[in-house]
Amino acid sequence: MALQFTTSYLEDSLTLFRYCKKQAEGAMAQVTDEQLLAALDEEANSIAIVVKHMAGNMRSRWTDFLTSDGEKPDRHRDTEFEAPPLTREPLMALWEAGWDCLFHALEPLSEADVGRRVTIRGEAHSVMQAINRQIAHYSYHVGQIVLLAKHYQHSQWRSLSVPRGKSADFNRRVTAGEASQR
Repeated sequence: MALQFTTSYLEDSLTLFRYCKKQAEGAMAQVTDEQLLAALDEEANSIAIVVKHMAGNMRSRWTDFLTSDGEKPDRHRDTEFEAPPLTREPLMALWEAGWDCLFHALEPLSEADVGRRVTIRGEAHSVMQAINRQIAHYSYHVGQIVLLAKHYQHSQWRSLSVPRGKSADFNRRVTAGEASQR
């Protein structure tokens, strides 16, 4: 599907969040359950740890988004980097619950809400700043998930964007309205 032109900040932000979610899910679908839990070394996070952290962050940031601080008192961030779910099903349930918080918070907003004030760890942000902060944060972690999955799958990896050597074909498809970067 071709990119939908928009001047709506919220519409485009939601599209970017959905793109991030899709990229991570496309990467996770290519790895085994064991690879979800594997870490490259003792300082590295596994895909499952990154997912657990993202879900915890989403729950904290997007629950009561307009009315309470984005760092909830019951969030224990450090524990997000310990003991992830050991199988795919509960891990993906955690993942979906985090994204549900985000979409339930953002989908009802109007463009008039973009300038409203919210706080994260007591710091004032406009809604736009808070959204941009999270787009950047989630994109960073989705990049980690994709990199790890690609590493584990090496020659079996199925590209999530433009495969090597296929740029001309992809550009033709974008021009024809058959494909989009998103």
